[in-house]
Amino acid sequence: MRRGWWLVRWLGTGMAILSLLTHSWGQDTEDWQYEECKLSRPGPPATIVTIDEESPNGTVLVGNMQINGRPQDPGRTISLLLLDNYDYWVILDPTRQRLYLNSTGRVLDRDPPNSITTIVVQIQCTNELVGTIILHEVRIVVRDKNDNTPRFQQPRYYVAVNELTPVGTTIFTGFAGNNGATDIDDGPNGHIEYSILYNPNDPASNGTVSVANTLSGHITLAERLNYEERTRYLVLVQANDRAPYPPNRRTATTTLTVDVLDGDDLGPMFLPCVLVNNTRDCNPITYHVAIPEFTEPSKLNPLNVTPSIRAVDMDRNIQPPSDRPGIHYFILVGHPNTYPEYFSLNRTTAELHVLQPISRDVYQRFTLIIKAEQDNGHPLPAYADLIIEILDENNQAPYFQFATYQGYVSESSPVGTTISASANLTAPLGVIALDNDIEELDPGETPTKDPMVKITLNDYTTIFGLTPTGLIRYLRLLKPVDREKQMTYTFTMVSSDGVQQSIPVTVNILVLDANDNTPTFPEVSYSVEVFTDMQQGETVLQLTAADADEGLNGLVTYEILAGAQGDFIINNRTGRITVAPGVTLTVGRSYALTVKASDNAPETQRRSSITTVYIEVLPPNNQSPPRFPLFTYSLEVSEAMRIGAILLNLQATDRENDPITYRIVSGDSQKVFNLSETIGLLLLDQPLDRETTDKYRLIVTASDGNPGGTSTTTVNIVVTDVNDNDPKFNITTPTNFTVQEEQADLFIGEVTATDPDAGPNGQVRYRIVNHPDLFTISENGSIYTRVPLDRELRSQYSLVVEASDGAVDPRRTSLTLSIQVTDIDDNSPMFSQQTYVVNVPENSPVGTVVLKLSAVDSDLISNVTYRIKTESAQQLFSLNPITGELAVLQTLDFENLAAMGMGAFYTFQVEAVDQGGVMPPGQATVTVRITDMNDFSPIFVQDLYKGLVAPNAEKGTVITTVLAEDQDPPGTPASFVRYRVDLDRSPYSGSIFDVEEVSGRVITKVNLNEEPSVTFKLFVIAFDDGEPVKTNSTLVEITVLQPSRIPIFTQEEYKFSPVSELAPFGKRVGTILAAAVNQTIFYSIVAGNELGHFQVNNRTGVISTAKPLDYENVTSYVLRVQADSMVVVMSNLRAPSKTNTAKVFIEVLDENDHPPVFTRKLYIGGVTEDTKIFSSVLKIVATDKDTGNYSAMAYRLIIPPTPEGQDSFVIETYTGIIKSAMMFRNMRRSYFKFEVIATDDYGIGLSSSAEVVVSVVNALDMQVVVSTVPPTLVEEKKEELIRILERHVQDQIPGAKVIVEAIGPRRHGDGFELEDYSKTDLMVYAIDPLTNRAISRQELFKFLDGNVLDINKEFQPHLGEGGRILEIRSPDIVASVKKAAQAVGYTEGALLALAIIIILCCIPAILIVMVTYKQFKERQAECAKTARIQMALPPGGKAPPAAAPSANLYEELGDNSMRRGYGRQQQQLLRPSLLRPEELSMESGIDPGQDYYTQDYYNYDQGYDLPQFGSRRRLIPPMYDEYGEVIMEDDGYYYSGPETARKKRIKLVVDRENETSSTGEESTTDTQWNRPPNSNINGNVYLAQNGSIVRTRRLPHPNNLKGGSPCRLGKQFKKLDKLGVTHEEPPPVISIEGSGINTENGTGSCSPSDVDVNLNTRSSCGSLGSTNNELKTFGSKTSIAKALIDRNNIGPCVSDEQETCVDNHKSSRETLECHSDHTLSDEDELWMGPWNSLHIPMTKL
Repeated sequence: MRRGWWLVRWLGTGMAILSLLTHSWGQDTEDWQYEECKLSRPGPPATIVTIDEESPNGTVLVGNMQINGRPQDPGRTISLLLLDNYDYWVILDPTRQRLYLNSTGRVLDRDPPNSITTIVVQIQCTNELVGTIILHEVRIVVRDKNDNTPRFQQPRYYVAVNELTPVGTTIFTGFAGNNGATDIDDGPNGHIEYSILYNPNDPASNGTVSVANTLSGHITLAERLNYEERTRYLVLVQANDRAPYPPNRRTATTTLTVDVLDGDDLGPMFLPCVLVNNTRDCNPITYHVAIPEFTEPSKLNPLNVTPSIRAVDMDRNIQPPSDRPGIHYFILVGHPNTYPEYFSLNRTTAELHVLQPISRDVYQRFTLIIKAEQDNGHPLPAYADLIIEILDENNQAPYFQFATYQGYVSESSPVGTTISASANLTAPLGVIALDNDIEELDPGETPTKDPMVKITLNDYTTIFGLTPTGLIRYLRLLKPVDREKQMTYTFTMVSSDGVQQSIPVTVNILVLDANDNTPTFPEVSYSVEVFTDMQQGETVLQLTAADADEGLNGLVTYEILAGAQGDFIINNRTGRITVAPGVTLTVGRSYALTVKASDNAPETQRRSSITTVYIEVLPPNNQSPPRFPLFTYSLEVSEAMRIGAILLNLQATDRENDPITYRIVSGDSQKVFNLSETIGLLLLDQPLDRETTDKYRLIVTASDGNPGGTSTTTVNIVVTDVNDNDPKFNITTPTNFTVQEEQADLFIGEVTATDPDAGPNGQVRYRIVNHPDLFTISENGSIYTRVPLDRELRSQYSLVVEASDGAVDPRRTSLTLSIQVTDIDDNSPMFSQQTYVVNVPENSPVGTVVLKLSAVDSDLISNVTYRIKTESAQQLFSLNPITGELAVLQTLDFENLAAMGMGAFYTFQVEAVDQGGVMPPGQATVTVRITDMNDFSPIFVQDLYKGLVAPNAEKGTVITTVLAEDQDPPGTPASFVRYRVDLDRSPYSGSIFDVEEVSGRVITKVNLNEEPSVTFKLFVIAFDDGEPVKTNSTLVEITVLQPSRIPIFTQEEYKFSPVSELAPFGKRVGTILAAAVNQTIFYSIVAGNELGHFQVNNRTGVISTAKPLDYENVTSYVLRVQADSMVVVMSNLRAPSKTNTAKVFIEVLDENDHPPVFTRKLYIGGVTEDTKIFSSVLKIVATDKDTGNYSAMAYRLIIPPTPEGQDSFVIETYTGIIKSAMMFRNMRRSYFKFEVIATDDYGIGLSSSAEVVVSVVNALDMQVVVSTVPPTLVEEKKEELIRILERHVQDQIPGAKVIVEAIGPRRHGDGFELEDYSKTDLMVYAIDPLTNRAISRQELFKFLDGNVLDINKEFQPHLGEGGRILEIRSPDIVASVKKAAQAVGYTEGALLALAIIIILCCIPAILIVMVTYKQFKERQAECAKTARIQMALPPGGKAPPAAAPSANLYEELGDNSMRRGYGRQQQQLLRPSLLRPEELSMESGIDPGQDYYTQDYYNYDQGYDLPQFGSRRRLIPPMYDEYGEVIMEDDGYYYSGPETARKKRIKLVVDRENETSSTGEESTTDTQWNRPPNSNINGNVYLAQNGSIVRTRRLPHPNNLKGGSPCRLGKQFKKLDKLGVTHEEPPPVISIEGSGINTENGTGSCSPSDVDVNLNTRSSCGSLGSTNNELKTFGSKTSIAKALIDRNNIGPCVSDEQETCVDNHKSSRETLECHSDHTLSDEDELWMGPWNSLHIPMTKL
């Protein structure tokens, strides 16, 4: 039996194993369906390709997408669709899985304005077998192509350069920044370099300048400029890009205009200048002057020199004019030698003065040489001759050629017109004055010499003027004349030679008429009445027009232009209008005659005017009285009605049309009104005054002149008020008031004003006009002080008080009040100076007064006394308390004070006290400076100095150096020695040689042109700055060297090849060469080598390096070398000249000897969770001292690899902009730390590195700074504002970095839906450098809001007036979440109340539920059966060996890539991102438009942190140690897999009582998660065997009361059969005695396994509408303990309740349901995302 039993047992076991293998094989055959739509290639899910811009249409972008499946019929398994194809740049060929470029009719342009750098599309793959959808991203990166030419920003460029600018100076930097050429291409294709081209229009320009730096385009001067030779150069500048292949480079050109500015390189010249043979040299000029003998100087000075002595600088265009030098004049030499006794020349004005009377018997002529030189020390003077003639004694008076002069001028002549001698104005009136002392003439002889007399007018000097010089003088008009005002001008003239005066002569000037007046009629128009019985020729009207002109200009003629109709004529001379012959007038006709009056001037000058004559024809007789239309007239007239205004038309009618006469009979005694007697118009004749008479009653009559022909009417006139009266102040009002100072709101006095007008026009108001800030006035006129007054600032105020009425345009009257401010003692005495500094000579006698102090008390009554406050000073000085005189108490010695350490300065305090006052004393500081007396004179080291100079030496040539020493204490002014030339002892030598004031170097002032072997003696004076100044002198003998002793260089300038800055010592640069006859040549560097970088071989002339060169400090050198004869050198002398000196130009070649330098060692940036891929994060900047390519950077990142091999960030190679390369969803409070490398020379040179930290944040970490200025201003001043905010944050957290997230208009309103573009929302967050995470929003608010006043002060200069921070608030989304949470709370309360009402009203429905209970149980069983899912298998469909379990949880879920770590095994946390949205069915209910990414996981080792809630599955935050490492996870799903071969342990516990779920070895009760009633659950999510998550979607059932239950999915659950194998029959029940198993709805089984896994679940079946359903749980802790007793033995698992214990590799048929009704915080709510409604009924691990 036992053997049979074992046989049966083994057969049963084999059958079970065979059944299991058969089942697994069947399942494997179906796994291929789920591999469809996946990528067959390894690597990242996104496909990234590159393409050149401007690629042709149809270019293949992706040859094969490598997506699993067959996309074409027959046998189609997948369908491909192109999504997100914005602008339709991509075409999809689904059958070949190929993507093409679609550029039909357009160009793919990477450059602006299109700026297409990246094209991102999605390939949607639909699995036709199972209905799942996967999105594959394709990213097309557009490469740049050199298709754009550089473009200069300006059409032309301009620079002005002074001609004295040294060669090698940078003269133009205008291409810097964006002002030069730009190229919108990217990388080297967009980099610009500059060069100079040959300009055929200006061939010399390219040699004049050169490009110092090809990248910056800085232009330097290559040749010396000369303004006198050329003033402008047109330089052709080329800009080309730096495309790697030179033939592909593009170029652009522009013109740089270089204007040469005049420099001070030429001396002055005397005027007038007559050039010699078209050269730049002037002919010698001679000035002449003649003076009479024995004449007092006061009568002659200044002498009249012909021409006037004047010199100008030949550099006439020095800019600005203020830089132009002045000219000084001197008399250099003269003959006879006694000229200084008689003449002097003003140094600045060049006026020549005679010093004493001169006798012609002694001197007949003086010949002087005058010199002009510039006042700035320029060494090139100008010379001229001055000849002074001495004339005989002045014993005859001047006289005029004529006794009278008659002149003529037209009244229309302009100012400056010369008076004519004839009436036809053809010849000018010449005035000749003669002097027999100058020239005696015979009768009829013509004068030839100008006597140079002075002619004056006795009258009309403002109207007429006489030319001041010349033999013939002319009268000119100085002011316009008018003949109609004055016809003639008569005045006298006298002439004077300075001693005697002529007899006066009379000048008559007649003003000739010009037609400047128009004939004028007295009236504008005339009205005339005529009768029908008038005869022809009878006068109608006599017209007269007046013209003030004379002659024909004033003769007036008349003519009728229009309106006469042939019935009237006018006499053209008299202006009389008469009836035309043969005309009979008709009653009722009227005429309007236009009459013109013209003068008889020439046609072009004729003037005229017109008038109108109105003529009315009347009948000859009258027969009936007239009639008024009304018996009574009433009207209101404003008292402001103007005089002459028509008030009323009282015209009466007469049946016979007789003329009517109107009169006012009564009511107008004052003759205020005027009634037109003929037409009945009532006019205002005098002003009305309502205040005098406010109404009138007039009786008016109309009469035709016949007996009984009179009628009467009454006119009632009411005068209305206007504001015609000013308010008047009461004449008794006082105008003088007093008020005490330093008190506010103090009553001063009261004024009163009245206004006789009515209504508001008579209401009086008061105001202060001139001091409203100091005084105020009430409605009743009471005046008070507004602020305390200060009598010391102002003791009296003239206060203007204005009274105005209440009219719309009020009338005003002002009254000036005198307010005297009375004094109180409120001021301390004040010294005249706060600081007194006085110099006291050493050894001054005791009692010497060195300073007098003065202090004044501004109060009226004061008694000021003085005292010394500093006690130590009282021993040295005394202060008179009354006079304030400061005197010396003891003798002060400069040297003793210095030895005592007191120094030459002594500072102390003094006070001024107001005796009897209550204010503190005034103070001042007195500094007494002890001055050292000048005890010693400068002493020259040598008594005689000798020097040599070349005969053609240039100006500025150094000949020798003198040296004098002074034995006064060093550092004192008396020890400072300066030098100057003694011009009195060496006048000629001093004009060509000079000595530098400080250095003592003797130099040439001019370019020499002297004979050889000539010796000059130059006396040099040395003087100090002591007191008194002491001097000494020495002699310098300067010998002109023989030309044969002066070597001659072969070139004036030497230009050698550039020298590398890394050249070793002694590196040969070049050779200079000079020649001389029979002389040994000695070479030396005399200038330009101050740093000693070069040396020259004295014998060979080889120039070599002597010190290291540095291009970054000095880019070029200009050396001045000199070649001398050895004989001269041995004599310790030198003789520089034009030929033995030369310039050497040496350019330094830049080398890559400096590595890049980052602007920071650590860069901190931030990204938000919703940052898009390839968004800019921050910019890295590295600089390099080198130039050219050596300063062009290439950047790269060193980022630790992620498990997927995907980089989190990328960097643009040439710009240094770091961009994101992944999504950061659900990664808040994570950070990335990596390294950036900068390499110069475009990536092939030297490198440097810096660290970069990028922290992940979201809106919970941010604050919004709201300001009152528009966003454009904040954007412009962003850097300055952020630095201010950063500084205040760093006060609390050192090194913190503030980052701007967004700048936009201010958002406000309940939902922040309103935008205000006049204000700005600046959203910022801050990163803590210690934690590399964002500072909390609350802390950031505290840091900023607590210092908002200080921040506003610092913001003010940047935001402008009125710019400030309004508030600092939380972001919009945080406030929205809070409001939403409040709204949800209100909704829940309403729903609860509604639920109670429904329960009370629907009790009868309970019966229906009981009837349908059986149907419910059937549906429950169907739900339990169809909701089962089989365990997931590893990828590839192969089951791992039984002894080799999956390495970690992710391998079980089909994502073995998650296991890879960085250097060690990492802990991973199960996250919602494992539920891959890209593999969900379209029926899942998840919005496919949202972005989901598979590489969305947490990596603790890289600093990622967890949110508290990421979905309905609760994510538990880990606990960290002090170093940020994970030490424990508490509550939740977790996985720990230290090694592949090690067993893993997964535990899932569901607590029925608290309805919580947790994982781990020891679970604790978590927050209660209640299942909400009537929850809207869209479906279930299942974990398939290949790791994919599939979610079913419930179709709506509007008529089903239990539509919310996941068990009511009906036929939809049948689709699950394709996802996993479900056993239709219940598993066998295995029972053991004593186990006490109670089963319901199924049983559990246990299989052996070497992996210990406990899965505890609870049933998910049941109606969600009922919270009281009896739930069954599996695997309580007691059952788990029993199951672990014998894990290797076969046996059932027992439990008090229903339980199931399964192996890790066996299938489970149970489900898990976990619903969350957890109330979320602000931060939790933001993490919910698209997973809010995710429901996981069962997961099989």
